[in-house]
Amino acid sequence: MITILIVDDHPIVAEGIRKLIQDSNAAEVIGVAGTGKACLDFLRWEKPDVILLDISLPDISGIDLCKVIKTKEPTRKILALTTFNERSTVISMMKNGSDGYILKNSETSEIIEAIQEVYNGAKYICDSAEVLLKEEVINDLLLTNREKEVLRLIADGFTNLEIGNKLFISPLTVDSHRKNLITKLKARNTASLIRIASDKGLL
Repeated sequence: MITILIVDDHPIVAEGIRKLIQDSNAAEVIGVAGTGKACLDFLRWEKPDVILLDISLPDISGIDLCKVIKTKEPTRKILALTTFNERSTVISMMKNGSDGYILKNSETSEIIEAIQEVYNGAKYICDSAEVLLKEEVINDLLLTNREKEVLRLIADGFTNLEIGNKLFISPLTVDSHRKNLITKLKARNTASLIRIASDKGLL
């Protein structure tokens, strides 16, 4: 049977997750940790097949903890189980080695499926997180390399003239790129352009 470590600092939530897993008869919870330190201490003595890892912990973010665990034990299976449904969080978690990402409000059957998929060596990303990751690909295809350069310099507060000097293009060309960026990202002005670009992880 698949063995599970739950890492979550909310006892009631952790107990609810533990119960649904135990009731499924598909896996066995062998430990619950409320902090990153407790998780790492547990892993010194026990080797759960899958770690269900929350993002928000009192002493370290789940994103950083995921990287710590994967650096020490690259083959350890980690499934992010969280309430955070933001693209930047999903991307950061997966980049740090998470084998899957699923939300706490998912159906029990989907959580169990995710555990089984991760245990069997596959990646599992819930539908809503998958949509966010596809959005990243769309955004990357949407902007040219030059537009990305201009966007970053705009966000840093440089004027058209200053950006032109840095990129060896005319201020008029910079302004053209700025207008294209505003159009492509459906922004109202430069301020909203920077906010939207930040929300989309383009900065």
